[in-house]
Amino acid sequence: MASPDLGNASSSLGGISEAESARMQTGEFWVGRDSGKGLIHERWGEDEMFGYKTEVCRRALCLAGYVLSCGVLLLLFYWKPEWDVWANCVPCDLEEADVVLLCTTDEFHVYARKKVVWLSVAALGRLDPTHPPLADEGSLLNKVIARPELKARCLQVQKIRYAWDFSAKRFVKVGVLEETHTCAEIHAKFGSGLTSAEQGIRRVICGPNAIDVEIAPVWKLLFKEVLNPFYVFQLFSVCLWFAEEYIEYSVAIILMSLLSISLTVYDLRKQSVKLHRLVESHNGVLVKVLRKETGVQEVESRHLVPGDTLVLGGGRSLLPCDAVLIHGQCVVNEAMLTGESIPVTKTCLPGDDQDSGRPWRESCAEDFRRHLLFCGTEVIQAKGPVRAVVLRTGFNTAKGDLVRSILYPKPLNFRLYRDGIRFLLCLIGIAAVGMVYAVCVFVLNGEEAGEVVKKALDVITIAVPPALPAALTTGIIYTQRRLKKKGIFCISPQRINVCGQLNLICFDKTGTLTEDGLDLWGLVLAKGKSFQAAHCLSSGPPLPWGLACGAMASCHSLVVLDGKIQGDPLDLKMFEATGWEIEDSSREDGEWAGAVIVRPGVKAQQGAAAVGGLAILRQFPFSSALQRMSVVAQEFGGERRVYMKGAPERVVGFCWPETVPDTFPSKLQHYTSRGFRVIGLAEKSLPAGMEVASLTREQLESGLTFLGLLILENRLKSETRPVLEELSAARIRSVMVTGDNIQTAITVARNAGLIPPGSRVILVEASGQPGLPSPSVTWELLEESKEDQGDSSETKERYLEVGGGRGPDPGRGRYHFCLDGRTYEVLSQHFRHLLPKLLLDGTVFARMSPPQKASLVQELQKMDYFVGMCGDGANDCGALKVAHVGISLSEQEASVASPFTSKTPNIECVPELIRQGRCALVTSFCMFKYMALYSTIQYLGVLLLYWQLNSFGNYQFLFQDLAISTLIGMTMSLNQAHPKLVPHRPPARLTSPPLLLSLVLNLLLSLAMQVCGFVLVQKQPWYSTRDLLSACSPGNKSDTEFPASPSNRTEADVDNGYKSYENTTVWLLSTFNCLLVALVFSKGKPFRQPVYRNHVFVLVLALQLGVCLFFLFAHIEGLYATMDLVCTPILWRFSLLGLLLITFAVSLVVEEAVIENRALWALLKRASGYQSRSRYQKVRRALEKDPSWPPLNRTDSASPDAVRVAGFGAAYGNPAFVSHEEPVCGPSV
Repeated sequence: MASPDLGNASSSLGGISEAESARMQTGEFWVGRDSGKGLIHERWGEDEMFGYKTEVCRRALCLAGYVLSCGVLLLLFYWKPEWDVWANCVPCDLEEADVVLLCTTDEFHVYARKKVVWLSVAALGRLDPTHPPLADEGSLLNKVIARPELKARCLQVQKIRYAWDFSAKRFVKVGVLEETHTCAEIHAKFGSGLTSAEQGIRRVICGPNAIDVEIAPVWKLLFKEVLNPFYVFQLFSVCLWFAEEYIEYSVAIILMSLLSISLTVYDLRKQSVKLHRLVESHNGVLVKVLRKETGVQEVESRHLVPGDTLVLGGGRSLLPCDAVLIHGQCVVNEAMLTGESIPVTKTCLPGDDQDSGRPWRESCAEDFRRHLLFCGTEVIQAKGPVRAVVLRTGFNTAKGDLVRSILYPKPLNFRLYRDGIRFLLCLIGIAAVGMVYAVCVFVLNGEEAGEVVKKALDVITIAVPPALPAALTTGIIYTQRRLKKKGIFCISPQRINVCGQLNLICFDKTGTLTEDGLDLWGLVLAKGKSFQAAHCLSSGPPLPWGLACGAMASCHSLVVLDGKIQGDPLDLKMFEATGWEIEDSSREDGEWAGAVIVRPGVKAQQGAAAVGGLAILRQFPFSSALQRMSVVAQEFGGERRVYMKGAPERVVGFCWPETVPDTFPSKLQHYTSRGFRVIGLAEKSLPAGMEVASLTREQLESGLTFLGLLILENRLKSETRPVLEELSAARIRSVMVTGDNIQTAITVARNAGLIPPGSRVILVEASGQPGLPSPSVTWELLEESKEDQGDSSETKERYLEVGGGRGPDPGRGRYHFCLDGRTYEVLSQHFRHLLPKLLLDGTVFARMSPPQKASLVQELQKMDYFVGMCGDGANDCGALKVAHVGISLSEQEASVASPFTSKTPNIECVPELIRQGRCALVTSFCMFKYMALYSTIQYLGVLLLYWQLNSFGNYQFLFQDLAISTLIGMTMSLNQAHPKLVPHRPPARLTSPPLLLSLVLNLLLSLAMQVCGFVLVQKQPWYSTRDLLSACSPGNKSDTEFPASPSNRTEADVDNGYKSYENTTVWLLSTFNCLLVALVFSKGKPFRQPVYRNHVFVLVLALQLGVCLFFLFAHIEGLYATMDLVCTPILWRFSLLGLLLITFAVSLVVEEAVIENRALWALLKRASGYQSRSRYQKVRRALEKDPSWPPLNRTDSASPDAVRVAGFGAAYGNPAFVSHEEPVCGPSV
């Protein structure tokens, strides 16, 4: 995995060479000039590493601090591991360190403490301390074992073990076979197995071959959850409330916290059990291993080490490690990792180095994955004696990497959560001011020290609501349930809010925008320098026997499993069109032993019966990098031939020019521009007696004869165009990222509405070969043409041709750039300044490999787009992982790598997810505003009463906290999403001006209302600080409704702890205010349905309002005594109601006329000259002022001194998450 910010992260260490960069990409630590500092390349970026050595004196002082602080210091160190290291240790060189501190180089700067341990191999016996432990002196393990101690320094980071290389002075990853070996060295050094001594040393250093995901004990999960800062703060609050005898709400908070903790622990435990079951089969497999001394023996898979030689065969088996095939051929099912439920043929690594001295991966070029067997995949068929050398074990494997992606997910960088932390810090700052105020008031009035401390600490629990995180989580939980009902499953709930900010969606094509299956339309044969008439296979007669029929019958990777033909859907369609049948090769012996036999079936043309059949002697399976596949087949009793199938533009490159028709480019464009998928076919005859096994692929694939074009249809899904139109209307940009032919992709984009009618399409083609000093990029305008008059049998469609002129003012209006993966690679390396401009209006990206797809998503993210990726989960897993929101349409287990998985395999889930995300995001804002304002309202009321050494009573707090805020927090989030996507997004930040203004204005209104009530009640003629029944006494002419009895007067005179006219007034005003702001903040359109549709919330609010009115007007002696309220005149009560109505009206008008007035804010932005700071908006504004953009019908060259930068190849990509099917032909492009 490579970090997109590699250059930035390394610059602080003085620069990194290409070799050092390559080392980091393989997972090594790199140590710069400062030997106490280095870099480790981890899953989602680099970690900076610092060496420390534990000091005894510091350690003793820290232990004393733990005791004296009653564990508070230990808790702080638990939350902040860097503080623990800085307090207990002193900096030192990495070579001397016993503790290392890791710090991520991203914006999060997360620290982790790791301990260095020593592993000894001396106990293995018979090792000479003066000589290298392994016979191979260049082996990495010899460099990590210190002599004569025979020990290795190791540490473990995210389940991966690293050992200290004493010669290179750096930590290196162990558990993997060195990739510097050549093909010949792998065969020579490991082909006959390891010795028992070598195997023992490797087992100690590399660790067991196990993907152990322990089922976390309940007590450990409970302990971690309880130590969460949120629950620690709740514990502090509860203890304080118990000290103040605020028992009821304390018990309620304890019960809610216990329920929340229980649910969280249950969920974590359930996930732990599920993940454990997913990987437990990996650790208990029996395998056959080749040993030099004992030959083949059966061992447990956990004892495998890199360099072991596996012997495969004997039926189906699960692979417990990553291995490279060195002998034989096998068919595997990689659905566990790739999502492709189709057999994949693996071939052995060549034994001789065609390019001597180069590592085996480079020697095999981009086709090396065809030799790799990945952990977790199933070997379903082995041909011949099959041997494979173990490359990676444990969590270093492809399956281990997938499990690590679940255990250590990519950190979510969303401004809402960062702003939420800042806002909480602001509330803590406000609470600190209140604490100072409280201390001053109570001290000046001579209160006891204990009472002063309790009152001051009480301010914190009021200003910072303990229920805030739970209230924010409620909306996410409700949204997750709604998504589940619609068939969309989420494994990362935090990303639901991010869905509300998406403004660009990348779509895979085949299986996502178009139907998963392909229909064989026809065959266009070549004869000499021209094409024959198209043979329609969908409605015409069966294909007669000929060379093209032979290619279709033999050039595939189909196999017979359990009596059923299985393989690539395209291969299946092509083979079924011939009417031939495949025989189970396991039944064959003699001359055709090990070969795949195909014979004419009952549906085949009669001429094919004379052939008898074909034996497929040798296969070169399809490679997405090479975009072709080849086979060597022999007719029964006839000659041997080479057949090739693949991308037409690649196939013709291997053919004699005189066999390729002159009209090949136009014919290819004719079909691709109509959305067909086109496959090229070619063949050649081999001389009799030639030994096929001794020929290289290059020899077999030269001098071919072009046979023709195979035409397949791939129809749009019926849901595609309406969904894309809905996204376009909502100003959400859609981009196609596919591995298909660019002309086919452009046509599909037009038919789907990605490229609207009348838009201009600019084809961008870049050329750049290694060794050429000046790459170039060409810009060609593609124009819509009229219907091809020469082909009236086909439905009328638009097609594209390269335009030679500009046309009427082509610079005006919308334009769309279209480019392929090769062009994208050249632009990334040589034209970095052009890449943002192209990405701004790039709509079609064709022939993109999986790493290129992931790289494209990352480049779009760098432009400040919120990027979603929607794919079928096959070769899109890398992009699904790195996108802000990944949506998989595959229900295979590979979908676990994607945050969202849709049960319905079409893109209707995308707008639904955005709708629900916007609803959840607005709900989060509403809840945050409400909880913040509710706590501030209560905070202001308490501070006002502190002025008179008074406060709210316990039952007054309880009613506001439990009956008001808790119920509102649980029901306000129930609003459904609005069914229509509007052309603007909700704000992404709590610090956006409208949200801040809304909070400030409502806060000022609440403050003014409570101050008015507090001051005005003291001005009333019936007001008294001593006689609390004076307002309702018979002598008070303002109120004769509630005559006071003598017993009431006596009770009031005695009990005056909280009761006062100010208390009653302020509490009633603040309680009503909490209800009114909940109604004001319950936004409906445009992102949520109107508040009256939230029936539960409306019912709860009505009941709460009724109870509050009852408190205001119904003077019941027992109730008033319990709630610490006093009787006030009826006129004063109506005055309070009028004050509340005025405040509500002003708040509602401000919210609707100012805060939600988009036209007003747009006017203010224009008046102030405000412009968006998003990078893509800056690029757009710059291009609007550039009269030369877009360039048309010209070629630009790179500067000779241009610096080549790292391209897409460094982007993260699980080696198993690469499609092995043909981009031109396969169904999952």
